Amino acid sequence: MQWDNTTLFSDDNPADRAFREEVRAWIAANCPKELCDRPLRIDPPELKPWHRKLYERGWIAPHWPKSAGGMGATLTQQIILFEEMSRVGAPTPYPHGLSFIGPLIIEAGTPEQKAEHLPGILTGDVTWCQGYSEPGSGSDLASLSTSAVLDGDSFVVNGHKVWTTNGHFADWMFALVRTDREAKPRHAGITMLLIDLKSSGITVRPIQTIRGDSEFAEEFFVDVRVPKENMLGSLNGGWQVANKLLGSERFTTGHPRNARCFSTRLGGSPNIREPHAIRRSCTVLLCLRSICWRSRRFIATPRVCMPTARHPPRWRQSSRLPAANSVSRPPNCWSMRRGRSAEAPPIS
Repeated sequence: MQWDNTTLFSDDNPADRAFREEVRAWIAANCPKELCDRPLRIDPPELKPWHRKLYERGWIAPHWPKSAGGMGATLTQQIILFEEMSRVGAPTPYPHGLSFIGPLIIEAGTPEQKAEHLPGILTGDVTWCQGYSEPGSGSDLASLSTSAVLDGDSFVVNGHKVWTTNGHFADWMFALVRTDREAKPRHAGITMLLIDLKSSGITVRPIQTIRGDSEFAEEFFVDVRVPKENMLGSLNGGWQVANKLLGSERFTTGHPRNARCFSTRLGGSPNIREPHAIRRSCTVLLCLRSICWRSRRFIATPRVCMPTARHPPRWRQSSRLPAANSVSRPPNCWSMRRGRSAEAPPIS
């Protein structure tokens, strides 16, 4: 099989090589050409038929266990699926349901939550969005102010979420809300709720970007009642639940598709032949490759609790993670392919 620049890992295993060939042939025969290499995000309604094809083939959730309806694929098989889609510019289903909230429900959800939400995520019939950012609470997420007050068997939610990807297309939102304003530190008073966006008291407004599209939205919550059984995890334990998303978000950021899009944009730049532009593009591509590789390791590593004053950091005790003063590098794919050392050369 010919080696190409979308492949981040060596696939010398015969079973993986056969799987890659199967995936490549199936995508070529089934992916609609009009969806490939689109310069802008594809709206969820247009993407649903492709999502359904992947679901019917059994490849829609390679990282989910078979017991939850997923493929139960190995990490290498997951990478192969993403790489082969990126190779031809095929879109991958939106991650908010499949890669973000789905795995959280599998791990921390109640049996009732799993039965209600997992089937719709797999089929693509239900679209999810992430309710984190707020006006004044972007990078400092612990400062969020959207409140949820427990009143009998329901939380009463009031507040404002913003920059929500596909919020105006979503059916449900997994949101971080403040349930204890006196908690110290601030992140100790945050809870994660699963919110039906069709509930009374919710107003959703698309946000038009400078490009002229509306891939983001903002949501206003006025006395919205959310059943207590829609709480994911424990009361005031939302920060710990939310941190489990980090591995999936890093993997999505380091997706080969991002490197492909970046290279395509640079290819049309009049300054692409300038030495500084070449150095910059190589640096960005190396960073994306490194993020993807490190995220693969992160997902495979048992997670530990967030460090606090009572529970100091324990991650350095794991022999699978690098020491604090070490630099971890992705494997040199070209050296692996040629049978040499997997150590990457120094980056000057």
